[in-house]
Amino acid sequence: MKALITFITGLLFGVGLAFSEMTNPAVVIGFLDITRNWNPSLLFVMVGAIAIGFIGYQIQKRRKKPLFDSSWSIPTRKDIDSPLIIGSILFGIGWGLSGYCPGPGLTALINNPSEGIIFVIALILGSGLFQVQSKLQTKPQ
Repeated sequence: MKALITFITGLLFGVGLAFSEMTNPAVVIGFLDITRNWNPSLLFVMVGAIAIGFIGYQIQKRRKKPLFDSSWSIPTRKDIDSPLIIGSILFGIGWGLSGYCPGPGLTALINNPSEGIIFVIALILGSGLFQVQSKLQTKPQ
């Protein structure tokens, strides 16, 4: 049952990305570049996502556990450290340059394979570099 719910949730997420045109880098870059011909359409996507997230958070606060799992998987750390800031900056730069964040970037493998392959390779390399950096940072001296 958990796999089916995961599939349906992923499918809804993908449909939402395609419907909102988050899979079109020109639309994303048009939203992020406010100095030229700004496209505010993704503002509605963001407001909708915040509203749905707010409703989900309110439901989570009232339930002891999720419907299809034994416990909630919610981050507990609340501190802001330099790896978080640096990672956020790199994520934003990558998103602004390519017009893809990870979910829509994966859809580019089908919609625009030449860009999608480059994006996914860069995503894997960046994730690998983070893993190496994390291991070096936690390695005992």
